Amino acid sequence: MRVAVIGGGPGGLYFAALAKQLSPHWEVTVWERNAPDDTFGFGVVFSDETLDGIAQADREIHEAMSAEFARWADIDVRYRGGTLTSGGHGFAALGRQHLLRILQQRCAALQVDVRYRTQAPPAAELAATYDLVVACDGVRSATRAAYADTFGTDLDERAGRYMWLGTDKVFEAFTFIVDEQDFGTLQVHAYPYDATRSTFIVEMAQDAWRRAGFEEFADRDHPPGTSDEDSIRRCEELLAGHLDGHRLIPNNSKWLRFTTVRNRTWRHENVVLLGDAAHTAHFSIGSGTKLAMEDALVLAASLHEHPDVPTALAAYEEERRPVVESTQRAAQASLEWFEHIDRYTGQDPHQFAFNLLTRSRRVTYDNLRVRDEGFTTAVNRASTVPPMFRPYPLGGLLLRNRVVVPPTALHTAREGIPGDFDLVHLSTQAIGGAGLVLAGMTAVSADGRATPGCPGLWNDEQGAAWRRITDFVHGQSDTCLGIQLTHAGRRAAAHGGGQPVAASALPWDERGPVPREADRADMDALVRDFTSAARRADRAGFDVLELQYGHGHLLSGFLSPLTNRRTDEYGGDLAGRLRLPLEVLRAVREVWPAGKALLVRISAADWAEGGTTEADAVRIAGALAEAGADAIDVSTGEVVAHEQPRYGRSYQTPYADLIRNATGVPTIAVGAISTYDDVNSILLAGRADLCGVGRAQLHDPLWTLHAAAAQGYQGPAAPWARAWRAGSGRPPSARTDRIPPRLELLRRPAVSVHRRWLPRAAVPAHR
Repeated sequence: MRVAVIGGGPGGLYFAALAKQLSPHWEVTVWERNAPDDTFGFGVVFSDETLDGIAQADREIHEAMSAEFARWADIDVRYRGGTLTSGGHGFAALGRQHLLRILQQRCAALQVDVRYRTQAPPAAELAATYDLVVACDGVRSATRAAYADTFGTDLDERAGRYMWLGTDKVFEAFTFIVDEQDFGTLQVHAYPYDATRSTFIVEMAQDAWRRAGFEEFADRDHPPGTSDEDSIRRCEELLAGHLDGHRLIPNNSKWLRFTTVRNRTWRHENVVLLGDAAHTAHFSIGSGTKLAMEDALVLAASLHEHPDVPTALAAYEEERRPVVESTQRAAQASLEWFEHIDRYTGQDPHQFAFNLLTRSRRVTYDNLRVRDEGFTTAVNRASTVPPMFRPYPLGGLLLRNRVVVPPTALHTAREGIPGDFDLVHLSTQAIGGAGLVLAGMTAVSADGRATPGCPGLWNDEQGAAWRRITDFVHGQSDTCLGIQLTHAGRRAAAHGGGQPVAASALPWDERGPVPREADRADMDALVRDFTSAARRADRAGFDVLELQYGHGHLLSGFLSPLTNRRTDEYGGDLAGRLRLPLEVLRAVREVWPAGKALLVRISAADWAEGGTTEADAVRIAGALAEAGADAIDVSTGEVVAHEQPRYGRSYQTPYADLIRNATGVPTIAVGAISTYDDVNSILLAGRADLCGVGRAQLHDPLWTLHAAAAQGYQGPAAPWARAWRAGSGRPPSARTDRIPPRLELLRRPAVSVHRRWLPRAAVPAHR
């Protein structure tokens, strides 16, 4: 088999070495345009997981790398004149030049044909003469560009700027420097990689970068291979307090914008992409070199395990894509956190450090507690109560904990009257321990139902049925009970009953009927219907009222530019689109008691081009709070049928975070939040004030109580009903009664969670 490798970086060389090791009779040729001693970048960081894979795949490479490693376990966060340290993480780094030398030597020993200072022939030419072409030609891959239509490339270039530098200051740990200047925030990602050097990446939001004067330097001509020396000197001046007299070291260092590379597929016939050519992930979450070497391992293994190239390439992509996409999701969250770091620089140092460390959602409250309990104890201010079980004042109420059961569409009502299933559902969820339980999708009029099975509150018979439920729930639990009011608008279209009404005459999809545009009489009726339903909700005994202004329902339709095409005063700019939702909210606020809470749910993003922007969402939330909303329930999507959401664990939380930290308005985070660890992380980081846990509560209606038991919490925020109290402890399981014997003659000393990189000492010190 003849294999052509385009690019002699770590990914290409590692693949060549592994492929030749597994199949010595293969002809493997690598083209590398640079000389063997040329290198760009400084240090490369590896996780223990990746190193385990390298050790198993090629012990010689692993041993050579291990001899060069800088190792440490701490992360330092320098913020507002102080440093907070979190331990127990575990890092290993080495210089990129050392890594390349190790891989070059291994390829030479295995007789891989590596052609340095040689430009690779075009991919099409290689594909015609080789059995396999592996493109490792980087972010600006010419191979990828040659087959762009097949690969389906998406390049997401961000506005922020960063510069990759080194320094002769040897940091003792992975160090995040957050330096607040008069022009904005300057942040640094720094880590050691040998006994004399550290990587030092300077990053700034674009506006701050411009105000700092860097744009003038960047506009000057910097030929290939040279660095932006003026910017580097300016960075040395600004960061002198962190460099302690040391210098910044350039290597073709210029201001860059980070580009996230995504591809629909990584293969075209016998051509396959690897590393940065296939995908990138922001440097704040991990190393592109690490990902490329992981790719190389799986590709080499797949070629060895499968009988032909097409099958092997399909297996490679099937195995690697989920791992890469998971990493990219975490990296995107981290990238966006740093892009908007000014949202958080008002937080106190402990909360800020926790927020930074958990920014990607991969590291969590529990994860940090296991690694370094002292750090989380300090963040918690020595409180032993998990964040989710701390009380929260909402409007005129005091919720006993921060868990919300969001509105659930049960579709079990008849003629809008809730029945026994609603009673069972709501009472079980309330007894299950949540601080607030919301009844869902309750229509304010008969034609406002999303389905015939939706409950309503447009007549007194329905109000009486709800009263039966609230009386029972309040008799069993002190959980606050709320109800969501809505008019489905054009989303009621598929269920008959006449022509639906909407902000504009736009059907939900091509199969739905065209709604009529709401006129003044319709809008007046809507205000009356919402206020009448709110009065009935109060008489029915609900503690909390939520208005549905999201998910494509009628009032959501007024807010989104995708669904509001009106030319009157209720359309056009955001002020016009807000007019009717604010009229409804003000009218409801007048009739809803001040001692109870009033919420509004919004879709903070439409997941479609031309829809609600982040700036719109902030303005909408601020206007709703000013008009009387006590908190904003921040959801996204379901506004248009052609939406393309980016689903994932707690994927909507960033929008609650945005609104809370941009406006100061309390928020409820929702969307694929399913573990108590995520709830604690969101709350402690200040991303939201309350957390809606939906599907997990349907899976386990006692989710909140079980979360308390799992964390050893037995306080008043998670009371068990007297009849169920016998089940409040964890039931015994296999071998839980076993007490392990002592099998060590001499006890091992406790290992400190804090390890620093101190290359001047013979052995890295522990403290």
